[in-house]
Amino acid sequence: MLSWLGLGLVSCTPLQTLWAGYGHIVSITARSPSSHETTRLVLKLISLPPGNDEGHLRKMLSYEVEQEFYTTIAPSLPQNVAVAHCLASTHDMAGRPGSENLHGVMAMLLTDLRPDFPIAGSKRGLLPPRAVYAALDWLARFHSHSARGVEDMESYLLPPLEEADRRKKGLGGSKLWLNGGYTYLATRRGELAELADSDSEWNTALCSPDKEIGRNVADAVAAVLTPRGRTSESVIHGDVKSENLFTTRAGDKVAFFDFQYVGLGLGVCDLAKLFTCSVPEEMLADSVPHLLGMQSGERGLLERYRATLIEKRGEGGYEWEEMVRHWETALVDWCRFQASWGFWGNTEWLEARVRHILADAGWRTWLKNELQYTK
Repeated sequence: MLSWLGLGLVSCTPLQTLWAGYGHIVSITARSPSSHETTRLVLKLISLPPGNDEGHLRKMLSYEVEQEFYTTIAPSLPQNVAVAHCLASTHDMAGRPGSENLHGVMAMLLTDLRPDFPIAGSKRGLLPPRAVYAALDWLARFHSHSARGVEDMESYLLPPLEEADRRKKGLGGSKLWLNGGYTYLATRRGELAELADSDSEWNTALCSPDKEIGRNVADAVAAVLTPRGRTSESVIHGDVKSENLFTTRAGDKVAFFDFQYVGLGLGVCDLAKLFTCSVPEEMLADSVPHLLGMQSGERGLLERYRATLIEKRGEGGYEWEEMVRHWETALVDWCRFQASWGFWGNTEWLEARVRHILADAGWRTWLKNELQYTK
């Protein structure tokens, strides 16, 4: 692949193994034969083991999605939405020298973000306040740039098992995920069933039939969040956490990576994971009682995000009241995933917020009304 760029290999250093042993991330130093200057690159190499269960299919398709992102979305992003650039990929290797040696693997040669963003976010770590603000600004610009209205959704990827069935018929998507992220309910039915069979408080709150809403809350929330061409939807990152970003030394700018679960959705779904997993709790609330409404810290972060978001969308593009309802719904959905998969991060804050949301008659009425627009 280096030869496609007119470069030769100087050195390669393994950085990490991909989730479940699906490949490696490797630091590459390369050089042109006619120059003494070296170039730093990152190789993402995926070698897929056999399998056909939902988890395997999700991973397999996610790497296709990531290559699609770097091919079609990343080149159009403005400079203040920092991402790596893909210089070579097996996505378009047909006719390239040596491509016959690459069958059975997926690979991308990416620019190395670390010279400009040398500080790596830690696994399940909290970001310092300056980096929190920078991450919010990055996400708002990313969401505003990739805002979506009504469009042809047939080419987007369905949930893994549905996509696999569609491909068996010679059909199938070729873009990003139709539903961004990896936690949405259509792919987590087994975990919800386990939650519904538990003695958790979230069994009653999320899984039991709700006469007022007409279905259980988990299903209702998932239906409302499902992309359907609203102007408030955009392309979302899908796996926002400190582990998936680098910052400058000053912490005032960030660059995200790991775009395997990028797809359509509401931007606040990205924020729900960020706030729970990577934002210090004291930036969200001074204290956390059993039920917790929106506090000034949480509101300030959301207002900052929205102010940056509507610079391009315009003031009427996303009314505050609508965004807050979407935000509350995203928190309930994220709590459903954590309750069925395992809690981590600002658990007490998340649970307290969701208890308050579920008890809010205004939110429940809004949710019921929104269900009439879903399929």
